[in-house]
Amino acid sequence: METRRLAILCSHLCPIASGSRQTQASISIRCSASDDQPSSRDATNGNQPRNCVFCKIVRGDSPAHKLYEDDMCLCILDTKPLIHGHSLVIPKSHFCSLEATPPSVVAAMCSKVPFIGNAIMKATGCDSFNLVVNNGEAAGQVIFHTHMHIIPRKNCDGLWSTESLRRCPLNFDQKSAQFVDHVREQLSDIFEDRKGQESNPS
Repeated sequence: METRRLAILCSHLCPIASGSRQTQASISIRCSASDDQPSSRDATNGNQPRNCVFCKIVRGDSPAHKLYEDDMCLCILDTKPLIHGHSLVIPKSHFCSLEATPPSVVAAMCSKVPFIGNAIMKATGCDSFNLVVNNGEAAGQVIFHTHMHIIPRKNCDGLWSTESLRRCPLNFDQKSAQFVDHVREQLSDIFEDRKGQESNPS
């Protein structure tokens, strides 16, 4: 299962010469999906699964190079970096996916990205960075604890093979209009569900 997820992730990268950057094939620290299941929760740590690698770091049970920390989130160096300076912003509370993460937590994480990203760019001599979220197994998520990747970039570093792909222009036709209407309907349903949950908390 993990091999397939990593293969999906690595398919977005340019082929790497044998022995040169082989250790960078994985975008993140490895952790199994089962670590997020209720059976692995630690009763003394609320919603932190005992075996989640990020929760272990938050609790101080596992080592990490911390770049930034506050009450809500933590920024650490990725132990399997795609490039020098590749870092992760993680919430201190455990949420298995982006959609399961409360908006306030997402806002806290995102609000730190500009200045953390700027500091990483200066430290690495880069002038750009990618902000990446792999949300869900098909998208290459390996650790099921919400996290954002800050990946410093230099011109022509060849990191993402998809950047060289030719993009097709959007057709402003009936199919596109129907898709927009469908997404808006889904958003309306989601907002209504959230309103109902807020007015009737369990």
